[in-house]
Amino acid sequence: MTTADTATPRTPALPLYAGTIFLSAFLLFLVQPIIAKQILPWFGGSAAVWATCMVFFQMALLAGYAYADWTTRRLAPQRQATLHAGLLVLSLLALPIIPAAAWKPTGAENPSWQILGLLAVTIGLPYLLLSTTTPLVQAWFARRHQHAMPYRLFALSNLASLLALLAYPFAIEPWVSTRMQSFVWSGCYVVFAALCIWAAMSGRRSEGTPTAAQVETDAPAAAKPGLGLRLEWMALAAMGSFMLLAVTNHLCQNVASVPFLWIAPLSIYLASFIFCFDHPRWYQRIVFLPLVAAALPLMAHYTSSLELKEVVTVFAGGLFVCCMCCHGELARSKPAPQFLTTFYLMISIGGALGGLLVGFAAPYLLKGFFEISIGLVACAALLAFSARRVGWWAVALGVIVIGLTAKESTKAVKEQIAGMRVMKRNFYGAIRTSDSSSPQPFRSLTHGEILHGGQFLDRDMRFAANTYFAPTSGFGRLFTSLPGAPRKVGVVGLGAGSIIAYALRGDEFRFYEINPQVVELARSEFSFLTEGPAKTDVVLGDGRLSLERESSQQFDVLALDAFSGDAIPLHLLTREAMAIYMKHLKPGGALIFQATNRYVDIAPVVATLAAEVGMTAVMVTDDVDSEGDGSETWFYNTDQIIVTANKELLNAPRIREGGKVIKPQPKLFLWTDDYNNLFRALKL
Repeated sequence: MTTADTATPRTPALPLYAGTIFLSAFLLFLVQPIIAKQILPWFGGSAAVWATCMVFFQMALLAGYAYADWTTRRLAPQRQATLHAGLLVLSLLALPIIPAAAWKPTGAENPSWQILGLLAVTIGLPYLLLSTTTPLVQAWFARRHQHAMPYRLFALSNLASLLALLAYPFAIEPWVSTRMQSFVWSGCYVVFAALCIWAAMSGRRSEGTPTAAQVETDAPAAAKPGLGLRLEWMALAAMGSFMLLAVTNHLCQNVASVPFLWIAPLSIYLASFIFCFDHPRWYQRIVFLPLVAAALPLMAHYTSSLELKEVVTVFAGGLFVCCMCCHGELARSKPAPQFLTTFYLMISIGGALGGLLVGFAAPYLLKGFFEISIGLVACAALLAFSARRVGWWAVALGVIVIGLTAKESTKAVKEQIAGMRVMKRNFYGAIRTSDSSSPQPFRSLTHGEILHGGQFLDRDMRFAANTYFAPTSGFGRLFTSLPGAPRKVGVVGLGAGSIIAYALRGDEFRFYEINPQVVELARSEFSFLTEGPAKTDVVLGDGRLSLERESSQQFDVLALDAFSGDAIPLHLLTREAMAIYMKHLKPGGALIFQATNRYVDIAPVVATLAAEVGMTAVMVTDDVDSEGDGSETWFYNTDQIIVTANKELLNAPRIREGGKVIKPQPKLFLWTDDYNNLFRALKL
């Protein structure tokens, strides 16, 4: 398509159409982090929450594009405008977009279906109508100006979407509370509805204009896209969507599930659409095919790495070139304007298919996080197929890339299953147990790539402290400073149950665990719960929601040892969460937060929370690797924070010699359920 082809005429209607598309796309993508962040705490802060939300967004987008295609092809302008205006008015009944508390899970529900139902009720119709706007308004524009090419309006919509995503972590989340975000968004949606109704009614002037179906019949010069081309459109769109979600999941599972890590990959994905559909000059096969040939094997090589800077750089760059190739090939093969709603429909079908494969199929069909490896090989194969248009050298390069990517991906999968005893996966992630014989026989529990405790296999050592619970850790110092049994201990996050190493006969340990498969493996693969000296029980469900429902437990110690990826979930670090902990803590009792993390510094957040309730936060840093690699005793470097108002406990020799008081930072905002921003706490 030439520059002249893409030029759009200056008409009085153009600002209305462009403004409607811009606002709709901005709201369409702004609502995604707003609503997902509101429900994230209800499902344990799991990375799968965003993936499931993305499935809903893509399915709603598919329904919107199907609606646009059907109404454009089958309805006269007046009927189409009347129908659309009526639905827009009806959608206002869904405002404001605040999820009802009745949707909070109890622990017995299937979280995937719970999230889909919640989203359908809360934002279903407004989101559906926003998703129809880009193809529908482009079709209205093309119908009124039959010699104009409307595809640049698609680039405009993606630009608006990108601006919304970039604005959220930098201009909205740090300054505006979650509830206020919902109200402002709802107000802007009312403005959009008015604009869209205006645009729809303007289109009624074209009463004599034929429908798209009639245009197809009357314009034989524009060849109708064949089945093969339509399937290729769908496959390219599906591959871009698949890679987007697979990369996002990979980052969130090993860092934290936070809006910033949702938005960064999605912004890259949208940027590729903007470049590819703005002008042909942005996608040059001679540039991007060699780049993607280098990126795919490199991404496969780094699949098992936990080095944040390297992983983010490699996967961000790799996602961009993959999406540029997929979306560039889409843009090169786009049809004449009368087929544009069909083109967008196939793109949305592909996007939804890619989302379903990662968000729904993978957690229940794959036992490990294998989708990123599968996706990289599939991407290499699809782009090698598309390279047939370039020449033999591109096809030959594609075959080589398939081989290299498959080799590295197979290696990454083997690393995941090496020494594996049991591997399970569900909505909350992939967990596995594996045995090691050196230096001592040891069984570990791993979530994704993160160790979540373990147990020595030697019978005489099976209740010895290990991993993050060394005698010199915060947990070790706290428990050895407490009075003797009986002690009542609450623990949010079960893992292997390794904290039982500090249990005494007569103690009572009450665990809160959201993942039923963790409970299953803790009972079948480890003996802390079944043979330990303390009385134990496990409450299934999100720890904070479970504590919220219970009467005061009067814990001597309440341990926060839950993780989403490599970070403690945000909803366990808010003022409201602290109030719940205080309700359950015995006077003189102590909280302890597991702060061990490569990427997030929660110390100032915890110190601020502690100061507000008149308690002191003490950081205990245990550097067991200072004189070795730590593997000889199965101990790991840890950062753990003890929070208490008990001065006698704070002055205990074991805590005083190993702890350092953390001073609250006035510049750090106090986190609440309505306002929190993990991006501020990243170790950059």
